[in-house]
Amino acid sequence: MARVEFNPKTNLIEQAAYKYTLQDVPEPNLYREIFPYTEIPKIAFNHRHVPMFVPDEIWITDTTFRDGQQARSPYTVEQIVRLFDYLHELDNDSGVIRQTEFFLYSKKDREAVIKCMERGYRYPEVTSWIRARKEDFQIVKEMGIKETGILVSCSDYHIFKKLNMTRKQAMEMYLSIVEAALEHGIIPRCHFEDITRADFYGFVVPFANELMKLARQANMPVKIRACDTLGLGVSYPGVALPRSVQGIIYGLRHYAEVPSEWLEWHGHNDFYKAVVNSGTAWLYGASAVNCSLLGIGERTGNTPLEAMVIEYAQLRGTTKNMRLEVITEIADYFEKELDYEIPPRTPFVGRAFNATRAGIHADGILKDEEIYNIFDTKKILNRPIVIAVDAHSGLAGIAAWINTYFRLEGDKKIDKRDPRVAKIKEWVDREYENGRTTVIGDDELEMVVREVMPELFKMHESRVK
Repeated sequence: MARVEFNPKTNLIEQAAYKYTLQDVPEPNLYREIFPYTEIPKIAFNHRHVPMFVPDEIWITDTTFRDGQQARSPYTVEQIVRLFDYLHELDNDSGVIRQTEFFLYSKKDREAVIKCMERGYRYPEVTSWIRARKEDFQIVKEMGIKETGILVSCSDYHIFKKLNMTRKQAMEMYLSIVEAALEHGIIPRCHFEDITRADFYGFVVPFANELMKLARQANMPVKIRACDTLGLGVSYPGVALPRSVQGIIYGLRHYAEVPSEWLEWHGHNDFYKAVVNSGTAWLYGASAVNCSLLGIGERTGNTPLEAMVIEYAQLRGTTKNMRLEVITEIADYFEKELDYEIPPRTPFVGRAFNATRAGIHADGILKDEEIYNIFDTKKILNRPIVIAVDAHSGLAGIAAWINTYFRLEGDKKIDKRDPRVAKIKEWVDREYENGRTTVIGDDELEMVVREVMPELFKMHESRVK
């Protein structure tokens, strides 16, 4: 008979959680009915729902200097330190951006870590990432790092095909490595690689149970990062494991009793689900979501850190004391100093993310920019709304461009019925009648405005000075 007990967290009498044991199968379970490989993966439903459980605190961790560096040319030491400073400035001692992780293997990696630690910031805390080798902990210990990530692949794809081990052998190896970390007084953060293709009850939960035993014995945290390595996680209600984000987070909390503050989600964007999956992980009990600046990471990238900053604000109703305008400074740094091209329509950081071209939208912006702007982007991100002029902009679009570009407000705003706007539109129309297909550039419009409205250009120049 199942034991029942009163749960003070839910105020309900509940059956005690079933304890799962390792299933050391002779052949790998590759879930071929879901992942046929020669076809697009399938999303299977079992119509099981788990309760939402938002932790008391939620936060962001960063992997810009680890996963983020695996997808681009390595940063210099100076660039790493500057980006680390930006993360600190964005967090602004709010504790929302809590940690960032580093490689330790090269001299350059270690130099960057030392310089970042010398900053003395509380947030983000410097952590590391090492191979699952006991000798690597000596590096972590020598550098005075208190927490390190450890790769512990958990799907049969990795255990059988990459490691050439059985589940039992893999678990024993992983546990010995975690024990070594605890012996060194280092908090281990176990990266459950490929969890969205893993046998959840046959390996993931039994392994997590053993980790929690070690944590109790050592009286130290043993953290778990649920890694959606191929971006296969799905947040739809009733979706079946192993792809269910909420099922994974609930299962780790409920069946392995992993505290929310030791639980983290690491997502990839292969199926365009990185942001929603990370938000779902928060909602169902993971305190932390792991991100990288601009989402730069393996293949299609990680969950963008700036996206989860905005998601945090939407879920919590506050930005605490984060300085969101630093997001724009980070984007500028990537483009100007790191020569990284941000797609113009990328939310929050692309040059055209708050740009409008349609004449009817521009007409609305002329009346009140709130009609077609997602929030006050100038106040929050220091990104004034942008009006792009093309063949379809019309008088409203041109007037809106003038008002936003020259920052005209109140009675100084130019009305679309102003005859000078009509003159500018005649020039724009001629451009497209002559075969032009590209958007009119700001410098070109400046030149026309200089001829038609010289007083505005003089006003703009004096403001710049």
